[in-house]
Amino acid sequence: MIGDALAALADPTRRQIFELVAEQPSPVGQLAERLPVSRPAVSQHLKVLRLAGLVNAQQVGTHHVYRVEPAGLEGVRAYFDSFWTRLGMTTRSGPTALARSGPTRDVFTLAPDMARPSGHRVGVVPR
Repeated sequence: MIGDALAALADPTRRQIFELVAEQPSPVGQLAERLPVSRPAVSQHLKVLRLAGLVNAQQVGTHHVYRVEPAGLEGVRAYFDSFWTRLGMTTRSGPTALARSGPTRDVFTLAPDMARPSGHRVGVVPR
């Protein structure tokens, strides 16, 4: 199921929809008004998020109001927390090495064919 959740969130539009729903539970129409995609496209994206277990829908009058599904989000969080555990860092309530502020340094260099658009920093961790 974690693979479905990560795949669902890999799409930038879908991720934006998820972030809007996390900010405020909303019906499709309200979400579509805030996005540069059609109402049917928003519905399709919500279907993918729902099937991945990241959102749920509740019938309110004639609308379906979409909300973040806490259990699905907990699965994603647990997945990423497992990396902190493997690296011997504190999770959730305690500080982590990655949470420290300050300058960053590049850990590795990407091959030329893996270059990212300007402004994207890949392979960076805090000092």
